[in-house]
Amino acid sequence: MTADGRYRENIKPGIEVNIVLKKDQRTGRTTPGVVKDILTNSRFHPHGIKVRLEDGQVGRVADR
Repeated sequence: MTADGRYRENIKPGIEVNIVLKKDQRTGRTTPGVVKDILTNSRFHPHGIKVRLEDGQVGRVADR
């Protein structure tokens, strides 16, 4: 089962996630990676919590 990436409580540094980069929002293409920083401050975001991956890419969590 996958955790809901719209809730900040489900996202922790060090976990593997799939994110949607800004350039891929139209297609929904996801990019896998490991969370380095959580950039969204609110506890919920309808499009996914924004994170920075260890490789520096920034996007919203699609699923976990």
